[in-house]
Amino acid sequence: MGMGCCHDGCQSRTAASSRFRRVLWVALIVNAGMFAVETVAGMAARSSALQADALDFLGDAANYGVSLFVLGMSLRHRARASVLKGATMGAFGLWVSVNTMLHLINGTVPEAEMMGVVGTVALMANGAVAVMLYAFREGDSTMRSVWICSRNDAIGNIAVLAAASGVFATGSGWPDFTVAGIVAALALSGAFQVLRHARSELRGKDRAHAL
Repeated sequence: MGMGCCHDGCQSRTAASSRFRRVLWVALIVNAGMFAVETVAGMAARSSALQADALDFLGDAANYGVSLFVLGMSLRHRARASVLKGATMGAFGLWVSVNTMLHLINGTVPEAEMMGVVGTVALMANGAVAVMLYAFREGDSTMRSVWICSRNDAIGNIAVLAAASGVFATGSGWPDFTVAGIVAALALSGAFQVLRHARSELRGKDRAHAL
């Protein structure tokens, strides 16, 4: 009976891992594609918010690639990969902060119309990925980190659309700067959550090893 339960449990975990792998591949392709789109659009529109979002797409694509690489490895390896991903998210948040300050100093005013169009496409892409990853939000640090990434992206896209409306209404770059700051804050907050969860897993494994 016990063996049957173990067999069923192993099958369930294998099926979940297989589904997670497929979702990660879709997320990787979507994020890599949107990075290219938003990089070009952000430069054309002179939008720090779009540029920040483009870099976020690149970071997420790299994170999904790392997650695919460590999938199936031990919890310790997955937790260590999550530490790397958390550090990447934190570095992204710091870069966006500095870039936004430079745009603020230069008084850049982006093109609201292009921001709105690209922001809408990005929201649709991230929304679809977030829906697919929602089922894995309570998993280990690897699963949790990709869910946090997708959730933050969707929130960031909504903020970009709000910035586009603000720029259009005021003719000022301040809404764009504000949203870029929010994106940076989301990245830093997400990095803290991922690093804390991964650190907890690593400590748990170390305690188990000591026993």
